[in-house]
Amino acid sequence: MLHELLLALVGYTGDLIIDEREHHKSLGICLSPNASISEQRSFKLASDISFIDPSERDLIEKLITLGFYYRELDRFATKSRNLSWIRAADVSPLDRASELSNPKSGKPSVYRRAIANGLVEILSVYKSAVLQLEQKLLSETMPILATVTQALNKFFVILPPLYELILEIERDDIRGGQLLNLLHKRCHCGVPELQACIQRLLWHGHQVLYNQLSSWMIYGILQDQHGEFFIRRQEDRDVEYGSSILDTSEKLAHLSTVDTSLTDWHLGFHIFLDMLPEYIHMRVAESILFAGKAIRVLRNPSPAIQFQDALSNQQTKKGSQKFHGSAVGVPFQKEAFLDVKTIGEELLPQSVADKIETMLLDLKESSEFHKRSFECSVDSIRAIAASHLWQLVVVRADLNGHLKALKDYFLLAKGDFFQCFLEESRQLMRLPPRQSTAEADLMVPFQLAAIKTIGEEDKYFSRVSLLMPSFGITVKSSQRDLPKTKAYTDGSSETSVGGWDGIALEYSVDWPLQLFFTQEVLSKYRRIFQYLLRLKRTQMELEKSWASVMHQEHTYFAKHRKDQMNCSISQPPQQCFRPMWRVREHMAFLIRNLQFYIQVDVIESQWNVLQSHIQDSHDFTELVGFHQEYLSALISQSFLDIGSVSRILDSIMTLCLQFCWNIEHQESSQNTSELERITEEFNKKSNSLYTILRSSRLAGSQRAPFLRRFLLRMNFNSFFEATARGVLNVVRPRPSLPVLNQQ
Repeated sequence: MLHELLLALVGYTGDLIIDEREHHKSLGICLSPNASISEQRSFKLASDISFIDPSERDLIEKLITLGFYYRELDRFATKSRNLSWIRAADVSPLDRASELSNPKSGKPSVYRRAIANGLVEILSVYKSAVLQLEQKLLSETMPILATVTQALNKFFVILPPLYELILEIERDDIRGGQLLNLLHKRCHCGVPELQACIQRLLWHGHQVLYNQLSSWMIYGILQDQHGEFFIRRQEDRDVEYGSSILDTSEKLAHLSTVDTSLTDWHLGFHIFLDMLPEYIHMRVAESILFAGKAIRVLRNPSPAIQFQDALSNQQTKKGSQKFHGSAVGVPFQKEAFLDVKTIGEELLPQSVADKIETMLLDLKESSEFHKRSFECSVDSIRAIAASHLWQLVVVRADLNGHLKALKDYFLLAKGDFFQCFLEESRQLMRLPPRQSTAEADLMVPFQLAAIKTIGEEDKYFSRVSLLMPSFGITVKSSQRDLPKTKAYTDGSSETSVGGWDGIALEYSVDWPLQLFFTQEVLSKYRRIFQYLLRLKRTQMELEKSWASVMHQEHTYFAKHRKDQMNCSISQPPQQCFRPMWRVREHMAFLIRNLQFYIQVDVIESQWNVLQSHIQDSHDFTELVGFHQEYLSALISQSFLDIGSVSRILDSIMTLCLQFCWNIEHQESSQNTSELERITEEFNKKSNSLYTILRSSRLAGSQRAPFLRRFLLRMNFNSFFEATARGVLNVVRPRPSLPVLNQQ
């Protein structure tokens, strides 16, 4: 009976101690899957034994429950440590996607195997205790049950909770980061022995985590065959959200044709929240994600980087070659390619990788998980990766030069070039754009402006190309189509003005600057460019209209010189044109001040702030944040994100261009009523603009720190304030303009 008891304590039943579950199975009786833990304990003393007292029977049945727990824990460990699931290292995307789409398919888990290794350690301690107990009982002349109870009593607080743990793991199919999270929660208990055991299990689980972190943060390799890491590839996410496996494989085949490093940076990886342990903060997970992606970029540089120095020294050709250089890439010859591995070692020296490995190894060898130490190490690794990525993008790829080029062309810092371009294309833009040839038509004035103003030393102009989006030039002359194309309300000539508002620029960006200048960033630059170009075009048209009026006045004097010498009573042209001059001067005054405010108070001041940040920062992520703040400040301080203000500004520029068109065609048509309407609308819009900008919500906030200067320049003589108050209170009659062709 003593040996039967000892064998039962290590999971083996016999005639004296039986397994009721197996007995019921032999009789065809199945236990309920919802049975309680006490009901699931199937080790019982045989019922036909009558020579044991009831008290001893209860004590023996209590002891043999340890054998049941041991057997179940051993079965779980054996099942989880089964190595038959090991397959080839390269798992096809289709197999991996099928595993992720079927979480209950019983796929293996490296985290469970690690926990099983910890369970084996705990069970070996229990088994050793049983063996020592056996030796002690055999040495005694009168063995008693109290000796067994005294030797194994401490395991009553360890094995039952561990059994509950594996039941929950198997029932809910817990794996990966979820398993670490469960163990971390179970560590918070009031039983020191149990806490030590679960901490040991958690330590084993963290060994797998640290191995995955080492692979990711040292080599940029995602070692996660079974989807248990909290960083995953993007195609895995597509499968989770219901995409078919076939669509995913086609998407992978399509992405394989583009630059792998760029695809990995923007679309390749994401944080899988279901596998992120709760004790790892989201900020720390994002740092781990960034560090791994940065290491991938540094260890796997694009072959295009080998030509950066050659391209920077290449002279830019004039004329059409200069323009078409932005659309045609530099031919890469096979013999020009250098050893990519050598470049990767230059970007990330081995000493740096060893330093990262040492930090992770210190965490791995620690007996307990210290959150603060873990976060400090992750932050240090992220800083190392960000610093080397900064060296690649800022120093090697000449980030500042490209930022200056974007400022020159997208923010109109090269004013002479765009002034020349607008003058060369002025007559073209007075006609409706043709959808099929609009972009080609603009190439001629664009190239002429480049020849006249862009020097050969400008190595960035070859990256700039003109773009006329198709959706921006679907302009029709019919009145019902005008609102769709932002066209004006007076015939086909105004339609052309609205149609050309779609002019945009494209900037060719090479690796690794594509990590910095994303499509979202370039779209913001294009949005600001379209706004500034339209503003500059409006200013130029107002200036040209003044020249046109002066030319007409000189023609008038030459034509009526004899009548004036004969003391003719015809009205002097100064009196005829004076009301128009006054309105034109008001328009030009507003547009000039607005342009000065945006170019000087907004763009130049924010550019200086960005430059100071670039000089002080050596962190790639900080630099990306500073650049985002720079673009956001340009958009917000230019009022592009305030719908009411931007609509008023659009209307004002529209009215200015309408006014210029009417002035230049005053001799061929009677424009008195139209000019009165334009004047009335302009006064209303300009006063509304001043009223909104001087509100405490804008002028009194830090949103636009230089807005007060703009308002001061506009209202230097209190004219706008007085007229705005009058427009808000009462609609004042406007003096009608005289008939312009009156003799």
